[in-house]
Formats: sequence, structure tokens, C-alpha cells
Amino acid sequence: MKKPIILINFKAYENSFGEKGIQMAKIIEKVSREYSTDIIISVPATMIYKIAQEVSIPVFAQHVDSVSLGARTGHTTVEMIKDAGAKGSLLNHSEKRIRLDEIDDAIKKLNKEGLESVVCVDRYSIVAPIGMLGPNSILIEPPELIGSGISVSKAKPEVITKGVEEINKVKGVDLIAGAGISSGDDVYTAIKLGAAGIGVASAVMKSPNPEQVVEDFVKSAIKAMSEK
Repeated sequence: MKKPIILINFKAYENSFGEKGIQMAKIIEKVSREYSTDIIISVPATMIYKIAQEVSIPVFAQHVDSVSLGARTGHTTVEMIKDAGAKGSLLNHSEKRIRLDEIDDAIKKLNKEGLESVVCVDRYSIVAPIGMLGPNSILIEPPELIGSGISVSKAKPEVITKGVEEINKVKGVDLIAGAGISSGDDVYTAIKLGAAGIGVASAVMKSPNPEQVVEDFVKSAIKAMSEK
């Protein structure tokens, strides 16, 4: 993943799907092009194909099942999201927890298909163990701060600094910081604390001016990375 890593999770808001979802993706793509910075968007499974056809930025699934192809009614497999145009997937978001063995199996299947993985965790103590499973990135998000508008970089900076200490025990895995990030200052602080990037959702998806918010995030991330 190219740094700084900016990941925007569409979740299941009213503007996450349909024409509104496509327009949001295009707004984010516009900022990505202007600043020559990759911005990953994690979209509902029903929108992967449509959005991937409309934009050039990386489109991720919000979740993927670790099962193999076959009699798997209701499951979404790695092969399915790849065929739809996804470049990777989130795993184990606080709103979609899965077992450790499922995380391991999903990472292996994503790697086999040449797709990237971002595993979400809620505490720094499991960063290194999860990192040993071989994801591309780990997104650390204290669940009590998600959607709160109170950023992890300000309220609990030790979550990032200790997470960085843990991720340094594993080779080839980046740490992304999330939860409550709502301003460029939050982004700047998170990266200066050692994160390789940030993950956000409501700050963009609920904003009356998402383009301005995304631009602020990207500019702050670029500045922080240049100073590291």
C-alpha cells in the first residue's frame, strides 16, 4: 500500500450505495488525482462492481467470507469480490467481528488471489499476533471512539504509539489509526505518532462538504509524512 494510507469506509449510510454512493466515490477520486495520493474506499458488497467501473482509485470490500466456492448460500467469497473489481477487503471491523481462524483463512485466500487485506483490531496488545498472519495493514480502532468525533490521536495517543511498537515486531505490515478522526489535525497527529495512515468513515460520509474534508485529510497526511 502506498503511503500515506487513506482509507474511507462507506459503511451502510444512505449515501453509501446507489447513485449517491457513486458520486461520493467520484468526489474522493477527484481529490486523489489532485494530490497524486491513493485513497482506498471500502464500499458495500452490492456496490463494488458499479463503483469499480466508475473510478480508478482502489475499491475494497467491507468484509469477505473465508469460505471456499461451492454450496455457500449467502456468503461472499474472495473470488466474488475480485471478479467484481475489488482490490482488497477489510476484515474484522468492530461492526463485523469474525473469529481468529476466519481472519487467518481470509488473509490467505486474499493473498492467493493477489488482493490486499486490512484487519481491524480494537487494542494494541493483539497487533503483533494479528500481524504474524500476514495482512497488508492493521487498522487499530478503539470501538468506544468510533463515530464519536473524539479522535484516537488526541484521546488515546498511547493506542497508536504502543500499536507502532507492536507492529515493528512484524515485517511488512503497516499500522493505520482510526476512530473519531474528524480533522486534518487529527490525521497529522496520528501519522506523527507513527501510523502509516488513517481510516475514517462518518467524518466524510456525514459531512455536508466531503470534498473539503477529504482534501484536508490528504494535505495533512502528506505534510506529516514529509516531516517523518
